[in-house]
Amino acid sequence: MGLFTELKDSISRVTDRLFSEQEPKRIGIYGPPNAGKTTLANRIARDWTGDAIGTESHVPHETRRARRKENVEIERDGKTVTIDIVDTPGVTTKVDYEEFTDEMEEDDAIRRSREATEGVAEAMHWLREDVDGVVYVLDSAEDPITQVNTMLIGIIESRDLPVLIFANKIDLDDSSIKRIEDAFPQHKTIPLSAKEGDNMDEVYDSIAEYFG
Repeated sequence: MGLFTELKDSISRVTDRLFSEQEPKRIGIYGPPNAGKTTLANRIARDWTGDAIGTESHVPHETRRARRKENVEIERDGKTVTIDIVDTPGVTTKVDYEEFTDEMEEDDAIRRSREATEGVAEAMHWLREDVDGVVYVLDSAEDPITQVNTMLIGIIESRDLPVLIFANKIDLDDSSIKRIEDAFPQHKTIPLSAKEGDNMDEVYDSIAEYFG
């Protein structure tokens, strides 16, 4: 019995070591422009690492390159889930430089639109090749039934990736969580305000459950 017990303990130690050395899962934060993706990424990163990921702005397409925060350890119910957060550019079918001209000079607007278009292509590459799960962020004050949202959710489903729908901006008067739940009833919807930090406990519980 002593030899059997030692062998069992040895196997257990090796198994634990193998699982502990698994690489963190790459979780892509996706959604349309100005849904609050970077605000959410920064909230998660600050809560668990003390650092931000990117710059937040009311101007569309502030994030024009994917940004990654590695080894974010989220502790829930005595367990630790380690993920890499990938904050991706907002995906849209068209980037028009004129939508930026109220905020900047024309040359800067043209450059921003070009960079935003390249960012959309990069976001799609990450989705098709390099993420293990998706947090899909929607502005709960906006209509979720759009060509972009339908397309991206379809791609996510075709890749059989675990996905959580985050109904962001619940602090706004026009927010409607039910509208998002009705649009994508096949997926779990979590209400939150990344800006105000509302309902982040449920956010972290869900991330640990789906991606742990």
